[in-house]
This record gives sequence, structure tokens and C-alpha cells, in this order.
Amino acid sequence: MDKLREIIAHKKQEIAPVVARASALRDEASARSEFRSLEAALRRDAEMGLGLIAEVKKASPSAGAIATDVDPVAQAKRYAEAGASAVSVLTDRQFFNGRLDHLTRVRKAVPLPVLRKDFIIHEAQIHEAAAAGADAVLLIVAALEQEELLDLIKTANESHLDVLVEVHDEAEMRRALATEARIIGINNRSLHTFEVDLETTKRLTPMVDGGRVVVSESGIKTPADAELVKGWGAKALLVGEALMRAPNVEELAAGLMCGVAG
Repeated sequence: MDKLREIIAHKKQEIAPVVARASALRDEASARSEFRSLEAALRRDAEMGLGLIAEVKKASPSAGAIATDVDPVAQAKRYAEAGASAVSVLTDRQFFNGRLDHLTRVRKAVPLPVLRKDFIIHEAQIHEAAAAGADAVLLIVAALEQEELLDLIKTANESHLDVLVEVHDEAEMRRALATEARIIGINNRSLHTFEVDLETTKRLTPMVDGGRVVVSESGIKTPADAELVKGWGAKALLVGEALMRAPNVEELAAGLMCGVAG
């Protein structure tokens, strides 16, 4: 079994209590009235260089422990002070050492749009995200059938959440483009093998029309990497590990958003 299948199998068991609360979570999500647009923030910063979704990520299956002692709120504040467009918060507990309350705390502490990064496979998770304070959610094409993807995008839109639809290859990109998704994430890391190839962005970006925002994800560690993916047509980046490990978050974030090798 590859890693993505293992993760999804565990997630189906993990979210049973969330699904059981689906009706209450829908009501909580409906009661929310204030949202921040991830798409607008990325488009704004892309006009000056590159948009940056800076990620709070304590651990991952590929890298192991990254920064397990870092306070998510303190890290998010560093990102905001560095000028990031948005903050991504890992909420998967089993594989990424995340928690949903990390997102809630971050959303209250910074003025930026906040993306819930998790393996979302049921509409109850979207209502849960909205109730917890998320402004956007990640949907991974490889984890969903097409009808599921369409239904979850609809649910997110009805909940006033932006959607980052993530793809890894041409077939997944065609599926993403068959939806109304406004933000397309190209993950340079295979979720099946965890191998990273930045040229995934180069290969897939030409498939996307100019009306959508392309976000290059994974493997971006330096301004030189950012310059490469910008040249290939990416409008924004999602960076976690490099920023979590950076001795000077502000300096790295500024370099990444300029998309110019120093």
C-alpha cells in the first residue's frame, strides 16, 4: 500500500466522530460571517512578485520531525510580520503532528487568510474547518473521486471558503480543470513515493488558463527555486519545511516572494 492510501484509510476511521457531528458543524459554519480571501491575497502579491502561503508544519511523513517544539501562533506571527500572503496550518494529527485548535489559535492571532491543510474526504470536515476559523481548504485530487471533488468544492463555496485544489500529474490536472476551482496547487512531491521534482510545476503549469492562480508546492527551499517556478508560470508558492527550519524567517520569506535568486 502506498503512503496516500495508508493516510486516507486512517483518515476514514479518524473522522467518524466528525461525521457524527455533521449537522451541528453545518450550523456552526453557517453562523460564521467574516472571511478572508486566499485568492485575493495571492493575486495581490503575485502582481509584485510571488504570493506566499507560509505553512505551520511541525512534522511530515517524508521529513519526520521538523520543528515539534515551535508554537504555531508564534510561527504564524513571524510569517505575518515577514509579509506572507497567507498561512497554511497542518491539522492532521497522525501523520503531521497537527491539531485543529492550532488553526483556530492562528486565525485569531494574525490578519491573514488561513488555509486548513489536511486530507479532506467528507463535507463534515469542511464545515468543521469553517467553524474552526479556516478561510480556505485543501482538496487533493488523488484522494477523491471526481464526483466527491465536485461535491466538496460546492460545499466549500457554500461555506464561503476558498479551495486550493492540489494535483500531481497531467491526469489530475485535467480533473482539476474540469471543476470551478480558482486556485490550483501543483505538488512537486509525489504523495505515493514522496519523491520531489520541481519540474512537475514546469510540466503542468502550461495546462492552466490565465484565469486561475497556480501555486507551486513542495521542494521550494531557496529564492533560486522560487525564481525557477515563477519562470514556469507559478503565481504563488506554498512553503513549509524551509520556513520552519529557517534561522531568519523574514529574510527567506522576502527572497521567496521576490522570486529572484540572491
